Amino acid sequence: MTTTSNTAASNGMIYSVLDNNLSRIAGIQGAVLLSNDGIKLSAYLLDQPQAERMAAAASGIAATMKAISREVDGGGVIRQLIEMDDRYLCIVGCGEGSTLIVVTSRKARLGELGGEAVRTAQALGEWLGTPERVQAPTP
Repeated sequence: MTTTSNTAASNGMIYSVLDNNLSRIAGIQGAVLLSNDGIKLSAYLLDQPQAERMAAAASGIAATMKAISREVDGGGVIRQLIEMDDRYLCIVGCGEGSTLIVVTSRKARLGELGGEAVRTAQALGEWLGTPERVQAPTP
C-alpha cells in the first residue's frame, strides 16, 4: 500500500469513528481532530478552511489549559466546555499529542456532549498516538 493509500485509509477510519460517535449528539454541527501544534488531521461536517481555522485557534486554547493545569498541579486536562450565545464548544485531549474539538448548537445536552466527546477522543487516542513535538535543546 502506498503512503497516499495509508493516509486515505487512516482518514476514512478517523471519519468513521467521528461519525459513529458524534452523530448521536443532538445539534452536532461539526468536529475537528488536530495535532497539538494546530494542524488539522481530520474534520467532520465542516469545510476545509473553517476546520483549519478552528484547529489553529483551538490549539492555543488547549495549550493554555495544559499550562494552567501544570501550574496548579491539576494533572491532565480532560475536557474544556465553552458556552456561547448560540453554540457549545467542547475541547478534549485525544491521544498523546492530539485534540478533538466538537461544536454543537445549544440543543445539545451538556452531559451527552461531554460524554460522547470524551468517548470519541478515547477511541481515537487508542490507535492515533500523535506524539507531542519536543523542542530541541538550545546550545
